[in-house]
Amino acid sequence: MQTSFTPEQLADPGIARANEILRACVHCGFCTATCPTYQVLGDELDSPRGRIYLIKDMLESGRPADAKTARHIDRCLGCLACMTTCPSGVHYMHLVDHARAHVERTFRRPWHERALRFVLAKLVPYPGRFRLALQAARLARPFARHLPDARLRAMLEMAPARLPRPSPNDRPQVFAAEGARRFRVALQIGCAQRALDPDINDATIRLLRRIGCEVVVPRGLGCCGALSHHMGRAGEAHAQAAANIRAYGAAGPLDAIVLNTSGCGTTVKDYGHMFRDEPLAAEAGQVAALACDVTEFLARAGLPQGAPKGLRVAYHAACSLQHGQQVKTAPKDLLRAAGFEVVEPLDSHLCCGSAGTYNLLQPEISAELKRRKVATLEATAPQVIAAGNIGCMLQIGSGTGLPVVHTVELLDWATGGPCPRALAKTP
Repeated sequence: MQTSFTPEQLADPGIARANEILRACVHCGFCTATCPTYQVLGDELDSPRGRIYLIKDMLESGRPADAKTARHIDRCLGCLACMTTCPSGVHYMHLVDHARAHVERTFRRPWHERALRFVLAKLVPYPGRFRLALQAARLARPFARHLPDARLRAMLEMAPARLPRPSPNDRPQVFAAEGARRFRVALQIGCAQRALDPDINDATIRLLRRIGCEVVVPRGLGCCGALSHHMGRAGEAHAQAAANIRAYGAAGPLDAIVLNTSGCGTTVKDYGHMFRDEPLAAEAGQVAALACDVTEFLARAGLPQGAPKGLRVAYHAACSLQHGQQVKTAPKDLLRAAGFEVVEPLDSHLCCGSAGTYNLLQPEISAELKRRKVATLEATAPQVIAAGNIGCMLQIGSGTGLPVVHTVELLDWATGGPCPRALAKTP
């Protein structure tokens, strides 16, 4: 794609990176075949190619974002299926991240949208605040259907029927390896996950210790910055990421930084790019290089083979794992080796509609994507659905009666841990 940025514009590192990405695009349109929003809406401007044209025009002209551009960029899930499909290697993620920050900085949304985004940014990344909000939402949930705003209804309906107790394992501490120590790893404990499903971290810690890991939960660790980053709130995102980079640096020598929320993993692995022109560049690059999904790490470290479990598992590939991190086979291989029968749904490359806060900001599109995803998962006749991201688990779980668990919970169970709660409740 031909671009016409001025030398003054190209002096901005963000514009220079956008220019590189735009020039790689050859207009082929392969991305439209795998874009979930284009499949649902059928609008070229709701495809990656269409959004690229809008972003190019906005950035080249140097103008503030308008309502039309903001609307189509907001509708992007950030699922990154287009990056997997693109034959030209267009790094759409960096381009849309830059565009979102530009929209957030230059476009004034209606007051109720600004208020919603502010509330999400100030609640979800903070487990204590988020728990209080979920408790309040549970009380108001019976009135959700009477609300005229679909976004408010989605927020109330998100609240689970039961809030689990916080886990003491999420506090800063060091867990000794069982037997001889083979690795020393840090665990990214997440933020929303700690309030919604602390069993995931507990299962991860048990499993890592069982295979010889000393597990460190660093002091000062918090939200990875993904939620604010994807809403274009670059300053907040960088502050949260910087705090984590410093926390990992203070944790001592590490063999890996293990993440069990794939949405966090995609962001942490991009810290080197996020801080490339800042004083923390070297430290950020080191953190990004150490970061790995828990299934990536387990595939390297090795798990014992398991006897057949007689359990049919439908594996849902989270977009942030299969597209954002290009981790595709490790989760399925580990589950099969542990003794589970693994099946995959039709169109497994398509998003379930969760996408961080997307299900709250774009509830209608999200609901249609959830309906499609649940239908394809249930068509495989599974006994349980496994996924590697808390957002996907909640999204899919709200549309099916099947138990939905994290992949690591099944692997923990198969190697000596307790049966996942969701399965224990199944008749």
